[in-house]
Amino acid sequence: MRIAQIAPLYEAVPPYAYGATERVVSYLTEELVARGHDVTLFATADSTTTARLVPVCSRGLWRDAAVWDTLTHHMRQIGLVIRHAGQFDLIHFHGEPLHFAWADQLPCRTLTTLHGRLLPHDHGPLFHEFARVPLVSISASQRRPVPWANWLGTVHHGLPPREFDYQPAAGSYLLFLGRMMPEKRPDLAIEIARRSGVPLKMAAKIHPGERDYFRERIAPLLRRSTDCVDYLGEVGGAERRQLLANARALLLPIEWDEPFGMVMIEALACGTPVIAFRRGAVPELLEEGVSGLMVDNTDEAVEAVARVGRLERAACRAAFERRFTAARMTDDYLSLYQSLLTPNADADADTAALPRKAAASDGERPLSPLEPL
Repeated sequence: MRIAQIAPLYEAVPPYAYGATERVVSYLTEELVARGHDVTLFATADSTTTARLVPVCSRGLWRDAAVWDTLTHHMRQIGLVIRHAGQFDLIHFHGEPLHFAWADQLPCRTLTTLHGRLLPHDHGPLFHEFARVPLVSISASQRRPVPWANWLGTVHHGLPPREFDYQPAAGSYLLFLGRMMPEKRPDLAIEIARRSGVPLKMAAKIHPGERDYFRERIAPLLRRSTDCVDYLGEVGGAERRQLLANARALLLPIEWDEPFGMVMIEALACGTPVIAFRRGAVPELLEEGVSGLMVDNTDEAVEAVARVGRLERAACRAAFERRFTAARMTDDYLSLYQSLLTPNADADADTAALPRKAAASDGERPLSPLEPL
């Protein structure tokens, strides 16, 4: 199967540190290549992949000080995809829905995985206008605000079993890992650690738009909590994996409906249980009393810290291997790909008339690895 994977350009694929979507795109792309599919990845030039790479910009846009308007780069990416669409059986989009206006006009099938939060007032009109574009959700919770959209399926994220080492012994600290944003409530993570008497390590990226929040709300808390909180900044690579593996528990005191929460399954892969607020996709991903403890407020979170040691780390790893591997994720996506590429005799005329793949036009130049653009 000839498949194009279209990644967001904010970070490299895979990302150096923060970047859940780009990490998922990497895992899926590499697994598809390993299974013998002809895969082309449209991403940043500093991405690393065994697929054919079409570089759109030199580096992740969030790491390029010269970039101010990220939309221009993503529009250019869409133009490149449209230009070469005839070379693919299916194009899988993972970024913003900028391609919706052209999806029906492409000479191949498309699939769009939506990785962010969906809002009826914003996404509702978009999904009504482009009702024929096939969509994939990353959790049942994510699609709840717009259940009537053209959902082809739900695919939970997965990662390679060897990406994170299983650590059978619990560590001595709690971990907050991800992004310093109000909805993730890093302030509550600090409070939970302080009240529970367990040290907290915080490894979190600060986006430009959240610097004021960090300076005004979080930095003062860190200065007052040096005895129990160790703020490490943004962490990636082996250091990030070790932080997850050696933690007593991952704290996720979210106060928004997080569509998935990649860091949860990364923790489970290490055998590290999760203490999370019961919001968004958390009840879908965690098995209460097996892979984590779900709570509804800070008081319950403090109490959960006291009993999280009763959870078996082997059970956390087993839950990961059963539900959240890259192989399972790829199986799910291949099933959806096949459903799009196989004609359905029971489909109505409109669905059957969707554009099919076409050969490249005479003037279309085949893509090559690291093609200069």
